[in-house]
Amino acid sequence: MLICYICRMKDFFTQFDFQSNLLFQGLTPEENKSVCSVMEPLTIKKGNTLFYEQGIPTGIFQIKKGKAKKFKRGFSGDEQIFYIYTDGDVLGYHALLGEERYQDSCEALEDLEVNFIAKDDFLKLLKDIPSLQQTFIKNIGHEFGVLANTIAVLAQKNQNTRLAIFLLLLENRFNQNSEKPKGIDLTRDDLANIIGTSQESLGRSLKQFKEDGIIEIDKRRIYIKNRYPLLEFLDLKVTDL
Repeated sequence: MLICYICRMKDFFTQFDFQSNLLFQGLTPEENKSVCSVMEPLTIKKGNTLFYEQGIPTGIFQIKKGKAKKFKRGFSGDEQIFYIYTDGDVLGYHALLGEERYQDSCEALEDLEVNFIAKDDFLKLLKDIPSLQQTFIKNIGHEFGVLANTIAVLAQKNQNTRLAIFLLLLENRFNQNSEKPKGIDLTRDDLANIIGTSQESLGRSLKQFKEDGIIEIDKRRIYIKNRYPLLEFLDLKVTDL
């Protein structure tokens, strides 16, 4: 039962994870050396953009440390956040490969340490390393599925279900490779944008989850205290464990 549960949770996370942190894995030592040789280390301050909607792509980014949000503004100017990038994620290559302007924006949620690969260097890497080209093409297909799953959740699930799903996803992303839980550290505005609701409505749901013993809140940081009620929203019962 435990193995079944672990597999189901892994499948669940995969459905909503771009997995762009795996793009440079599997390279030979020589190929990895070629990639590292064209990386330019940059520091991007909190609140600054890595790229913006309708901007012209000049290269790709790999986040070494920090978090950034991928979002698009609606006709009213409101943000809809589609993804939170974390350590190791690679981004900005879709528009570059499609030879078009960016269709969304990416903003640093905290001070970022990133590696930048200029457009010409990146295209040369894809030419020189065929397996890398295949990996990027395959991952674009996977990311399309992730966005489709995200849109389906936003369109078809009620607010508490959306909150439960994204709390599990964010906890998993924020706490990867961490020895102790760091919680979910986002502004209420950003969390509301992720689940597609207002701050006031989000506040009521968080209060209910807290009163039910599902979460703990320390300032703006959210910790999942009891994940079983959240799993119920995914049709994963405690008896599955």
